[in-house]
Amino acid sequence: MRALNIAATGMSAQQMRVEVISNNLANMSTTGYNARRAEFSDLHYQQMTRAGSINAADGTIVPSGVQLGLGVRAAAVSVNLAQGSLSETGGDLDVAIEGAGYLEVTLPSGLPAYTRDGGLQRTGDGLIVNAEGYPVAPGITIPDDARSLSINGDGEIYAYFSDRVEPEFLGQLSLSGFSNERGLEAIGSNLFVETAASGPAIVGQPGQDGLGTLRQGYLEDSSVDAVREITDLIEAQRGYELNAKVITAADQMLSATTQMR
Repeated sequence: MRALNIAATGMSAQQMRVEVISNNLANMSTTGYNARRAEFSDLHYQQMTRAGSINAADGTIVPSGVQLGLGVRAAAVSVNLAQGSLSETGGDLDVAIEGAGYLEVTLPSGLPAYTRDGGLQRTGDGLIVNAEGYPVAPGITIPDDARSLSINGDGEIYAYFSDRVEPEFLGQLSLSGFSNERGLEAIGSNLFVETAASGPAIVGQPGQDGLGTLRQGYLEDSSVDAVREITDLIEAQRGYELNAKVITAADQMLSATTQMR
């Protein structure tokens, strides 16, 4: 009976949807996290009577035919690129990206990765790194005797010293954009790597070429809407239960047919 397999695909789809929702809720407090959404598409169809075929009885053309669907499959887990709200932290090395773009960091393998988590730190040598300790491009070092830092919207970093009036320019943070941000591959730790789908990184200065600007002393919150996630969770649960009822009903019908034989 087809209904058993069809309902099983429906249960599997709703289970995957719940898993995506649970990951969103788990990352409600993750800096710069973008909510995900599971997307599905129908499976292929069995053509019992093909539309446009000739009716053998009287020779007329069948207008619509009979197509029996075979269920549902996961098509994608898309990313909601809406920017989260900004929370003030007051940290010298906390920077939020207002608009498009990613900070670039260098992985231990030497390859670049990208993040919207602007919670930056400094090593014992003064190098600016992310929370995982990966150097932030273009590799700026803060002097040991710097009293405070200033980062403007263009990403320019200035250090202030107790024995000087004028600040010292240390360097400028860059941002990277992509032609298809949804094609980036998430690798955990708020990091992404480019893929053939995302296209190569387009590196530029903040505020130019469509890239956003930086805001010192702020961090970007996650874009997870808890109310919507709970609503989707209830909907997914109901969908799972309905498909389970279909399996029960199909099993009862199959059992009754077997007993009649």
